[in-house]
Amino acid sequence: MSYKRKAEMPVGDINDLMEVTPLGAGSEVGRSCHVLKYKGKTVLLDCGIHPGQSGISGLPFFDEVDPATIDVLLITHFHLDHAAGLPYFTERTSFKGRVFMTHPTKAIFKWLLSDYVKVSNVGANDMLYDETQLAACYDKIETVDYHQEMNVDGIKFTGYNAGHVLGAAMFLIEIAGIKILYTGDYSREEDRHLMAAEKPTNVQTDVLICESTYGVQSHEPRIDRERRFTSTVHDIVQRGGRCLLPVFALGQAQELLLMLDEYWAAHPELESIPVYYASSLAKKCMTVYQTYINMMNSKIRKQFAVSNPFVFKHISHLKNMDMFDDTGPCVMMASPGMLQNGLSRELFERWCTDKKNGLLITGYCVENTLAKDVMNEPDEIQTMNGTKLKLRMSVDYISFSAHVDYTQNSAFIDEVKAPYLILVHGETNAMGRLKSALMS
Repeated sequence: MSYKRKAEMPVGDINDLMEVTPLGAGSEVGRSCHVLKYKGKTVLLDCGIHPGQSGISGLPFFDEVDPATIDVLLITHFHLDHAAGLPYFTERTSFKGRVFMTHPTKAIFKWLLSDYVKVSNVGANDMLYDETQLAACYDKIETVDYHQEMNVDGIKFTGYNAGHVLGAAMFLIEIAGIKILYTGDYSREEDRHLMAAEKPTNVQTDVLICESTYGVQSHEPRIDRERRFTSTVHDIVQRGGRCLLPVFALGQAQELLLMLDEYWAAHPELESIPVYYASSLAKKCMTVYQTYINMMNSKIRKQFAVSNPFVFKHISHLKNMDMFDDTGPCVMMASPGMLQNGLSRELFERWCTDKKNGLLITGYCVENTLAKDVMNEPDEIQTMNGTKLKLRMSVDYISFSAHVDYTQNSAFIDEVKAPYLILVHGETNAMGRLKSALMS
């Protein structure tokens, strides 16, 4: 969805037209992938999958583009809806271009996608790629630092810190003197471990391609959200229930772990109630978090100088369910964040019929996922094997998804002052409302 802010420039030649084609996330959240063409150069921005679909149907619409024509592919961050289509694209299409992402994104990408291959609930024939293809893709990825200007055959680009998750970048791309800023997913709020997104300075952007996830919604102040989060968790365990927190394995999870560890330390009466982080990725990726502490905010860097904030005193890692004694109250953080499959889904099905238990959704939920359906509190849910279960556990939604709200997004758009704005990464209604608000 796009609009322009000033009179149309006269176009002398068809080559002077810039084409931006969303292959995914044009009017949805999921499978972010956008083709940018100008002056004979082609850039692909992100290459994700749709969390609400499986197999081939979850990919971007790659048949709209000739992969062989793409010169450069830029991945903004490691989330599956921005990066999990990449091995398919590099290994199973005619793409021969170069792929770039930041160092932390590459480090986490490897573990995250290896886990995705293992837990994908599809048969061998529907697998998008296997471990061998993932490894081949990984070897093709080149890394960039924030503020490092690259030039690939006349396509210049620079990554800037986008907040959101560790290593997330927005990319400023320049082709033949025209500058395009692609935000990817970004957050303008400093949280417990990440800096807020930065705006490229001393740059006149011509085209801004910007996320619109939350449309015209406003976030509750962070301090109130944290208070509501910890008190909801406390209430669930106090009534003898199991509190399930479905999370993205990385990013949002680290933020919630920091909160819970601090809260448990301040409430000795909770000491006997275990908090689990169930993820085979947790340990591996914590080493990445510790490696890139210098890319986080000053608060956590100061803390790190004294002791490692990512070594949690009150949280136990669970590698698999064999080690889990499911008796009595507990807090369980498990992936994936939208209950599509995997451990969070298994535990949800196990616990959903008991009204003592509680589900606390802390991230954005995409259409056609179980988490989105459950937010409407239906009487029953369908299990993975097709049977029906009563939904009796409490359901709460408190978002820590690290996307801009309307106030933050509109302020950033105003600061960038690009004559042309293209909105992506939002459901049609949210995007339409945002467009109307920005034009009024």
